Amino acid sequence: MTTYILTATCQSKRGIVAALSGLLSEKGCNIVDSSQFDDLSTGRFFIRTSFVSEEGATAEELTKALAPIAEKFEMEAELHIHTQRMKVLLMVSRFGHCLNDLLYRWRIGALPIDIVGVVSNHFDYQKVVVNHDIPFHHIKVTKENKPKAEAQIMDLVEQTGTELIVLARYMQVLSDAMCQKMSGKIINIHHSFLPSFKGANPYKQAYERGVKLIGATAHYVTADLDEGPIIEQDTARITHAQSAEDYVSIGRDVESQVLARAIHAHIHHRVFLNGNRTVVFPASPGSFASERMG
Repeated sequence: MTTYILTATCQSKRGIVAALSGLLSEKGCNIVDSSQFDDLSTGRFFIRTSFVSEEGATAEELTKALAPIAEKFEMEAELHIHTQRMKVLLMVSRFGHCLNDLLYRWRIGALPIDIVGVVSNHFDYQKVVVNHDIPFHHIKVTKENKPKAEAQIMDLVEQTGTELIVLARYMQVLSDAMCQKMSGKIINIHHSFLPSFKGANPYKQAYERGVKLIGATAHYVTADLDEGPIIEQDTARITHAQSAEDYVSIGRDVESQVLARAIHAHIHHRVFLNGNRTVVFPASPGSFASERMG
């Protein structure tokens, strides 16, 4: 039996859930998990339903049967096969904590993705990547060659069928054109001190100001630098007894965890763009294990 994930969003109207559940019942499908949300401020409706095709309905048959409902409710709907892994391109510069964390989670099966390659503007992590049997692509970026470098990255995206780009501490600002073309398909991670501590050594600045919380934010990349729709955040409490080096170490741990959770939510289709915000459905009890092995 094949497990599918149905995601849909539209203006909120009466009868949406009944129409979708009725269709699945008619097609011999059994719903195993479902989450929905009505945004009263925008009038938008969001739903994610996981179901099993017990009578062998194919993705093509289900998509065709779904079309009239999508048209009736002016719905943006997508059907995904649960076991199909998303193709992900990782990008990194000189800080490797997020990259190493993601590679480890991928290797042990905790992050079920297909890593199609790693792009870097430096050679620091070439050996690490190659040792994982993953293609490494060095694309140097300067003020003069930036458009050419981004064209190379986009060519790589096309060639590999990349569905998601992850900026695992890639320290280059992407152009507006690339952000727009890959809207909702690029995830970035940064510390949550912004806008207070900009530039170099933000953790040192935080230490000097006696900050008591260190946080990280994972978000979709937009033309507005570090201001895209937030997917995941977390914080760690610190004390006066900890050093500036402790701040850096703790911060790196938080960044790694937050980025991994954001990717996990995205690849399992639990994140919906909602204007400048997101709707993120949590993994339901018992579902994480099946998502992990997806």
